[in-house]
Amino acid sequence: MAEIEDNVDRELFRNVEKLRQLRIEHRDLDEVISRLTLDMHADELQLKRLKKRKLMLKDQITRVESELIPDLNA
Repeated sequence: MAEIEDNVDRELFRNVEKLRQLRIEHRDLDEVISRLTLDMHADELQLKRLKKRKLMLKDQITRVESELIPDLNA
C-alpha cells in the first residue's frame, strides 16, 4: 500500500512541476509577444507562431490542472 501511495506522490509532484514549467514558459512567451507587438519591424509569421505556441501551452496547462483536481463524481 505504501508503494502505491509513493507512486501517487511522485506522479503528483511530476504534474505540479510540469504545471509550474508550463506556466513559466507561457508567461515568458507572453512577454516576448508583447515586446514584438510593439516592434513595427517584427516578423508577423514569427509572431503568429509564438501566439500559437502560447495557446498550445494554455491548453496543456488546463489539461494538467484538470488532472490535479480530483474527480468529484468518483
